[in-house]
Amino acid sequence: MLTLLTPNMVVNTLYDIKIAELKQQGICGIAFDLDNTIVPWNSQEICPEVLAWLNSLALQEFKLCLVSNNSKGRVSKVAQQCNIPFVAKALKPSRSGFRQAAQTMGLPPANVAVVGDQLFTDILGGNRLGMVTVWVKPLTTTEFVGTKITRQLEKLAVRLLKAAGRI
Repeated sequence: MLTLLTPNMVVNTLYDIKIAELKQQGICGIAFDLDNTIVPWNSQEICPEVLAWLNSLALQEFKLCLVSNNSKGRVSKVAQQCNIPFVAKALKPSRSGFRQAAQTMGLPPANVAVVGDQLFTDILGGNRLGMVTVWVKPLTTTEFVGTKITRQLEKLAVRLLKAAGRI
């Protein structure tokens, strides 16, 4: 189980992602979680700096997609601002939402990276499909009550991953 929770890359912010390293690994597409990864929890406004960073990835010929467990209406509002496709109600960590994101980008899962702030949804789901996973610190501590509960389990998992030398 620890293997499925182990991210390939751990970063503090989106801007710390080693893009050149992803390219060297054959990554051509990036699936981003929405809440507390791209925007603060429950926000529908993407900040100009994140939008510019996403646009820079597109200029480097990365295909992009949002993958969220949120409703289509909410996810589409952010996706429209970024002008990128999305998968809503992804049921993460189920493989189906990540598989759909890869298909949307026209890529096999092995050529897609998943970027997210939660081990038990984003990292677990991406790893289950053989994607490269990037774990980023959440943008804020404000989040859905269910996520707050999961964060407690995540703290335990992080201690185990650190003890095993995996992160």
